[in-house]
Amino acid sequence: MGDLEAAITVRTPRPEDLLQVVELENRSFVDPWSRVALEQELVSDSLRLPLVAEAAAKVVGYLMAWKIVDQLHVMNIATDPDYRRQGVGTALLRAAAGQAVEMGIVEITLEVRQSNQGARAFYLRHGFIETGLRQKYYVDNGEDAIIMTRRASGLPEP
Repeated sequence: MGDLEAAITVRTPRPEDLLQVVELENRSFVDPWSRVALEQELVSDSLRLPLVAEAAAKVVGYLMAWKIVDQLHVMNIATDPDYRRQGVGTALLRAAAGQAVEMGIVEITLEVRQSNQGARAFYLRHGFIETGLRQKYYVDNGEDAIIMTRRASGLPEP
């Protein structure tokens, strides 16, 4: 485990995290979510499981997921470009999987752009498998989404 990975704290978001999450969203995606949508997803409730990763008192990543019966559906995950490949995404995914297991959730699922080879490789390293395709899923360019799924328990070491 690297120095940064040891220094990452994953926690439930607080209202004051919103501006940093909005900035991170805009730096990370070509079709970013709106501030209003992010604000709604940062509230933990019976449907939503949001998490933020913090390092050096700064939000360096976030994960937003929905709890749907026995599935955790990851809606959005992002890491600050300056902190990528330093364990932030892994810490978020591990924390989400741990909470999912505690809630009795058995499966984690998500969609990823077909062209996003880096993200697909990340998820494959963490035990996800490609289980389907959503044609023309992304509104901005009509790109297909790959559906990826894994069991919630036993997240493997990358």
